[in-house]
Amino acid sequence: MQHKNPPSLSTMLKSAGRFIFMKYNKEYSSPFELISILQSRGLDCDDTDDATGIISSIGYYRLSGYFYPFLLTPKSEHLFKPGSTLGTALKLYEFDRELRQLVFNQIERIEIAVRSAIVNIACAETNDVFWLTNRTYFANADKFEKTMSLIDKELQTSREDFITHFKQTYEDPYPPSWMIAEIIPLGTLTRIYDNIASNKIRKRIAKHFSLTIPVFISWMTVVTLTRNSCCHHARLWNRSLSLRTLTMTRPLTHWVSSNVRQGRIFFTLCILKHFVDIIWSNNAFKDDLISLLDKYPMVDIAAMGFPSGNWQDEPLWSDQH
Repeated sequence: MQHKNPPSLSTMLKSAGRFIFMKYNKEYSSPFELISILQSRGLDCDDTDDATGIISSIGYYRLSGYFYPFLLTPKSEHLFKPGSTLGTALKLYEFDRELRQLVFNQIERIEIAVRSAIVNIACAETNDVFWLTNRTYFANADKFEKTMSLIDKELQTSREDFITHFKQTYEDPYPPSWMIAEIIPLGTLTRIYDNIASNKIRKRIAKHFSLTIPVFISWMTVVTLTRNSCCHHARLWNRSLSLRTLTMTRPLTHWVSSNVRQGRIFFTLCILKHFVDIIWSNNAFKDDLISLLDKYPMVDIAAMGFPSGNWQDEPLWSDQH
């Protein structure tokens, strides 16, 4: 007897009236055709030398995210406000590209410093250079096994010279913790930190960055998500982050006022500024951010979550502290 395949979840939900799927019926349009469509919707494309080339090199789908601020309400009709131009949308795209570069430069410093702090502090506290692969130092066995699977995978695929040298030289099953910390993703390292059994170790690491344990974990999650967005060239400037971030009721260092809203890039910039100021006190992050905003005065910083008034007066960003 031949058994039929069971219906999929989407089919059952559809039959139950929960929602109805539509068949995707949009056809491919060439860059030249897309320019004609944009012009028919009210976008002036004459302020660029090669509008078709721009669409061809960047891609309409990627660039469409930067058209959104220039659309009339309701946005679903895809009609542009009077005076909207392709060149202005392209400037917004270039601003976002440079913003990602600025943000990623800060994240690079943070990532390196966090990797170093976790390894150094845990090695010193446990007196065990192999603590990262030792089950006895972790609270949850299942979480430990999952991270070990990821570590095994990274070790198998790594082409780093120091990993190859260790495999060819030593009989130990795993390299010391500082080597492993260099090849695993930042998100994995944060999960390893969260699973450390010793509250003393976790507290020392968090305090190294003037944070409590829960806030350190929360902020490192934001840093990791932002890092991934930068690596995938995703739109950053007006993106909304649904993750609710923890903050300290009594900050150990200068922070921002309560009117700075979460979920926007400015709040993320504040998190990065907190870390970078601790890692490198003479950093140029603020000056670089000001220069970038001055270079693109057409950018609506309110859409980025910047507070009303002068954001540089916030204690975190002020030169007075």
